[in-house]
Amino acid sequence: MPRANRLASTATALALASAGLVLGGGAAHAATAPHALQTAAASCSQAYLPLPDSSCTPGVTNPDVTPDNIQSTICVSGYSGSIRPPVSYTNALKVQQIAAYGYSDTNTADYEEDHFIPLSLGGSPTDPGNLWPQPRYSVNGYTSADKDTVEFTLYRAVCNGTVDLTSAQNAIATDWTTAASVLGLG
Repeated sequence: MPRANRLASTATALALASAGLVLGGGAAHAATAPHALQTAAASCSQAYLPLPDSSCTPGVTNPDVTPDNIQSTICVSGYSGSIRPPVSYTNALKVQQIAAYGYSDTNTADYEEDHFIPLSLGGSPTDPGNLWPQPRYSVNGYTSADKDTVEFTLYRAVCNGTVDLTSAQNAIATDWTTAASVLGLG
């Protein structure tokens, strides 16, 4: 089910501010530590699964990646690994977001701290508005591995010039389950 474009920076800024987070240098950082998200406990809905709740996870792009520089950023082998945040950051955020989403299963191994707009498509590496605890198990017929497949399909299409970066970002942020077909990729 398509949803409104999630790249709205105003909504992201409001959500981050209400969660005690501040923007700086193109990334959001906890005002004190990732624990700031605890103020939003059980405030994110599971009703959209396998998609995240757009009010909590709208998807945020990396301002350092533009359509003009993809051949020197995302399309370079190893790029995503070079900007991936440390596990200490993503694990702490995952615990808080599992609570915010109200998951009854709190085993962190059952979730992938997913970049909603993937790093390989110019997603923000650290902004909590681009990270969410995506279930690894099947939800409504989809798993995190299915999203990974879509991400790679879109990445290849962007880097080979079949699809432009902005269209790929919008498609995956609107509904990753239909992104490839919306873009004519399958």
